[in-house]
Amino acid sequence: MAEHNHHDHDHDHEGHEHITLVDDQGNETLYEILLTVDGQEEFGKNYVLLYPAGVPEEEDVELQAYAYIENEDGTEGELQQIETEAEWDMIEEVFNTFMTEEEE
Repeated sequence: MAEHNHHDHDHDHEGHEHITLVDDQGNETLYEILLTVDGQEEFGKNYVLLYPAGVPEEEDVELQAYAYIENEDGTEGELQQIETEAEWDMIEEVFNTFMTEEEE
């Protein structure tokens, strides 16, 4: 069964988008959205890559990646675990392209 994470979505004054994830124990962690990936054509859902908010750019962080299922009425929706190798491959390819463009 897929794990569902509750989240709140917010924007700060610098234009960064934030999501607060709440784990099974009720602990809240603030993340910034690094990248969104449109996977509607291939998988019927979008994806989001997150990193912990407030971490210096030069510091290595563990990225979190989730499938994002939007609610039918256009409200926030929910994050779900990524389940297939094909989804991970597509996300990794988009991320690698993003990182290459950032370095140029």
